[in-house]
Amino acid sequence: MQAPSPRPRLRSALGGALVVALMATGCSEPYVAPRPSAPATTRDESAAASTLVALERALSAGDADGAGSLAADDRVRRQLAAAATNVRRVRLVDIRLRYLASTGAQRGDGEWTASAELSWRYAGYDDGVARREVEVAFTADGESVARLGGGGAATPIWAAGPVAVARGPRYLVVSRGGAARTERLARLARAAVDSVGATLGGAPSVVLEAPRSAAELHRALAAGAHQYDAVAAVTAPVDGSVADDAPVHVLINPGEFDPLDRVAAQVVVTHETVHAVTRAPLAVGAPLWLVEGFADYVALREVDLPTTRTAGQISAQARRNGVPDRLPEQAAFNTSAEHLGAQYEAAWLACVVIADRAGEAALIALYDDVLTGADLDAALRRRAGWTVEELTREWRARIATVAGLSQ
Repeated sequence: MQAPSPRPRLRSALGGALVVALMATGCSEPYVAPRPSAPATTRDESAAASTLVALERALSAGDADGAGSLAADDRVRRQLAAAATNVRRVRLVDIRLRYLASTGAQRGDGEWTASAELSWRYAGYDDGVARREVEVAFTADGESVARLGGGGAATPIWAAGPVAVARGPRYLVVSRGGAARTERLARLARAAVDSVGATLGGAPSVVLEAPRSAAELHRALAAGAHQYDAVAAVTAPVDGSVADDAPVHVLINPGEFDPLDRVAAQVVVTHETVHAVTRAPLAVGAPLWLVEGFADYVALREVDLPTTRTAGQISAQARRNGVPDRLPEQAAFNTSAEHLGAQYEAAWLACVVIADRAGEAALIALYDDVLTGADLDAALRRRAGWTVEELTREWRARIATVAGLSQ
């Protein structure tokens, strides 16, 4: 037979002692001890939605104190106050913060998370409004913000912490780095828009955002972990959409970009500026050898570098494995692809071959045609008088020549 638990007997003994003691003091009724108060555990979504309305109002006004007053602790207070300050500093407009739904399980301390839609626009640079789903953590009562951003959703650069800003008529730099880093990026952005304008015409502009780390870059784009670790910069719609008016910005990966020398850094920023100005990330289906090769063509157009540097990797690969049979395929430009640098060089050489045959204006027209949906083969015939097969043959011959091989 299992012995009964001693715990009920202990409670009975204590209860009897309390009754005796209370009767001895003249109390006519037994004392019943109140239950300890439990922490609030029911999430209040209505209050949370109201909190976001208040935060939206504070952010829109650039009210750092008002935004900070909605935080659950000092760390979040600093983040929210910085975000409000950034709104004024960057000149953000069209700020909206709309509660969507609660997500995930509630923590033991009552904290819980919800998804919200955050909208914003960089005044003077963006035509369209960016919209991102972000994660917000609340205290149990929904009246304080315990975290803005993070989780599995996006955290825009301006909402991640304090930023430095440099601006000109045709560029905007938003940097999570110091003054020296921000000014360096401003010089590069200024030269990039000048170079792109000289090639493509018009008065192009660019927004360049510089997160503090690769992790912050990935959070800004809601990208998979390590997706952009190996690249110096990436150009993308900041809200991940392919809408016609989606804001397309250049984002720097500091770990790869910061060590670059002046020439290499300028090539990277000009290359990415071509993508941003021509809105190449929105051109779904365009062959990446043309998209990437054209950007390098513009970036290298006025750079005095020998082909041993501009085509060194594809030359070495050709000497080792033979001249490639076909133009680089889409998968070759995956950020995790092997020999990525060689693929960019091969794409650049294809654009050089087209310009050498038909002229720079024809290359630019071909690029515009294809980005706006024209068939590559038809556009190539119209602009250069070649089929893709004929281009491929001439491109292979150029690689062989650069690599010092005979065909």
